[in-house]
Amino acid sequence: MNQREAQQENIKNMITAWENEIQQTGYVSDENRLLQQIKMETDKVVLSTLLSIAALSRTKKAGSEDSLSSAWMERAKELNPNNEYAKKYLAQFHWKTKEDVLNALAFPTIRETDNRQLKKKTAETIIELCYVFLDDCENHLEDLEQALKNIKDLEEEMLTEKYKLLIGMLEQAIEGVVGVKVAAEEFEQSISGAFYNTTYFYDMRAHLVNIDRIKGEWTDVFQDEETIENEESPLKELDAMIGLATVKQRVNALYQFLKYQKTRKNYGFQTKDEISLNMVFTGNPGTGKTTLVRLLAKIYHELGVLPRKDVIETDRSQLVGAYVGQTEENVRKVVEKAVGGILFIDEAYSLKREGQTGNDYGQTAIDTLVSLMTGKEFGGKFAVVLAGYPDEMRQFLDVNPGLRSRFPRSNLIHLEDYTDDELILIAEQFAHDNDYVLTAEAKIQLRKCLEKERVDDTFGNARNVRNLVLDAIFKKGSKLPGNENILDYSLLEKDDFEVEEDTTDVSSSEKLDELIGLNEVKDEVRRLISFVKMQQIRRENNLPVLPLQLHSVFMGNPGTGKTTVAKIYADALKECGILKRGHLIVTSRADFVAGYVGQTAIKTKKVIREALGGVLFIDEAYSLLSHTSGDFGKEVIDTIVDEMTKHKENLVIILAGYPNEMEQLLESNPGLKSRFKKFFHFHDYSTTELIKIMEHYGAHFQYKLSKKAKTYLKEELGKMSINGNGRFATNLMDEAIQAQAMRLLEEDNLNVAMDKVTEITESDIEKSLTKMREGDA
Repeated sequence: MNQREAQQENIKNMITAWENEIQQTGYVSDENRLLQQIKMETDKVVLSTLLSIAALSRTKKAGSEDSLSSAWMERAKELNPNNEYAKKYLAQFHWKTKEDVLNALAFPTIRETDNRQLKKKTAETIIELCYVFLDDCENHLEDLEQALKNIKDLEEEMLTEKYKLLIGMLEQAIEGVVGVKVAAEEFEQSISGAFYNTTYFYDMRAHLVNIDRIKGEWTDVFQDEETIENEESPLKELDAMIGLATVKQRVNALYQFLKYQKTRKNYGFQTKDEISLNMVFTGNPGTGKTTLVRLLAKIYHELGVLPRKDVIETDRSQLVGAYVGQTEENVRKVVEKAVGGILFIDEAYSLKREGQTGNDYGQTAIDTLVSLMTGKEFGGKFAVVLAGYPDEMRQFLDVNPGLRSRFPRSNLIHLEDYTDDELILIAEQFAHDNDYVLTAEAKIQLRKCLEKERVDDTFGNARNVRNLVLDAIFKKGSKLPGNENILDYSLLEKDDFEVEEDTTDVSSSEKLDELIGLNEVKDEVRRLISFVKMQQIRRENNLPVLPLQLHSVFMGNPGTGKTTVAKIYADALKECGILKRGHLIVTSRADFVAGYVGQTAIKTKKVIREALGGVLFIDEAYSLLSHTSGDFGKEVIDTIVDEMTKHKENLVIILAGYPNEMEQLLESNPGLKSRFKKFFHFHDYSTTELIKIMEHYGAHFQYKLSKKAKTYLKEELGKMSINGNGRFATNLMDEAIQAQAMRLLEEDNLNVAMDKVTEITESDIEKSLTKMREGDA
């Protein structure tokens, strides 16, 4: 057996195995292998069989046929008209394509009062429509009869009856149209002047009425099918949603209780205190809050608790007015719209802003809403659902006891973030709804994308997944397929989810090596990164790992390279896979401390949220520690400690400043001190290192120091007490470059030799140092 024969035998065995799976379970378990084989197959008959197997598997998994499975089957039939799978499958659903067949029978109205010319013209139009329909309907009739033959072995009694019904109705329609045509022709020929044969006229009218009856019955057949397909209870919709186990349990319990209460009322029992219909849904974006509200409205309506299943969505912009009286009016209008249904307020805590002025009417909106919820006019006539982030919603309700009392604790439902496995299922469902299939490799790549995006509370869960799939579809569509294959229009693969990242050729290790001086710091960073990498290797091999102590203290004077090393540190942690973003947020006291109680913690949390997935660098961190009364620095420190505990390895903080002051800061809070175990000491640069910094900086712009300039610098810098270190060196080089430009152009020679243009001389340095000593720089 040669290689080609062996391959053919292998494919034959795979097809047999997949066909056996279809017979036993209805679907193929290793769908990815099947799709790969479809992409590689070139033989038309084999490809036809593979496509039909894939379509059958997809239909079984989805519970019904869809446009993608039908497209695969259509393609399978094109490739091999004798494919029995395709013929039988398409016949099962083919009858649905005949819904509009009788739409062509849109006959114009003919009246006894019409004049001769109009009667004649209308009769001619009716005759023409009859001929067009009769020409087309013979094909439709043959089509239905062939489909009926194709399903004879399926033992689907209901489907068989459906085809027989449509065939019978179409035969009736043909017979009726023939009657209309004959009567219309006789009527048209009988018209003479103002006279016509009334017998032919009424005969034609009777046939037209019969056609309308047949059309109505035909439409009912398809509408009944649509009604059956669309009839799904809200509880079934909820159960079909991915994840949300706790929420499903709670809503199911609520449903059963409301059903129980309804039965009690039917028996004549009274309930003095009705259960509250108001709800609070908390959770991060994309966890299904809005979808859940709409399902809740359907449940309330289904059980007769509320007369409408409408949800009126609103927010601060629609409720809070700009002047006295407008807010009350806005809230009342929205409540009037919501009567009989649900009023849904997303991010309800935005109504009451921290530190609001007298011109902000957020509290007025809250008070008005509570009043309308409890008043005689609207009380009990609508339900209110509030939604938003957990912490913010909890604080909002705590400071508004009147509102809180309207929402029982049992009606506070928290929606957890979806797990990665659940998000993959959501992605598959979304792709399925858009007639796409995700390959196994695509799911792996999608999981990597999710890991990168799941950084902070702003992660959009299902919303992010939807966007990732849409981006993949766009990427797929923007690439012109080389050899057209039906899977190019229905398969999402690994490279469709790959994102091109901004990468540089220089690694963090190389950047560290390029730094001048800082030998102790560089060694300590290398040691720490090596430890991190080793723990990652151990984790991947299921070995115990030590806790990572990544928070650090950088101690040293200004200009000693602390911020530069912090950026390299962030890059290195991203390369190790510890940080997802690897960005650096540089801050100081002003970015955290606010002017009044409560706002400082909010401001601090906002900064930390921006830094998640990266490194938060707090320069002059000791300034947070103040011994004056009314200072909110302590609130910053306490909040930072809490957030470090909450976010763990997703947040790395570097505190920077002078050594003595940093020691005092750490001693001020035991929680802070216990979390910072790594200390990096940044010593002042030596004279030689400062000169190297100047040379390195100048080289970026193709400038170099002359030998005399370097000798002069060594002598002069050794005498100086330099404030600023590396920053001083770069500033001095900037001044020297300007001095060189002045010197060369003052010589009034525009044809300067290139070696002079790139050289910084002793005189350039001397002038620059003099200027900087005088404080003019």
